[in-house]
Amino acid sequence: MNIREGIIPVVLGTAVTAAAYCLESRRSRQERFADALVGFGLAHIVLGAIDLIEHRR
Repeated sequence: MNIREGIIPVVLGTAVTAAAYCLESRRSRQERFADALVGFGLAHIVLGAIDLIEHRR
């Protein structure tokens, strides 16, 4: 199985961002935690995309 470098961070970032979006929709006191998770997820998506672009075949 050949997985391109950068796919795992993008998938992880997408999952974390989606989970944080679900937390944010509740608008509870966990809002700051959800905001931090969105940032964490988006950072993984960006860094994974950079890896994908750099390591094209």
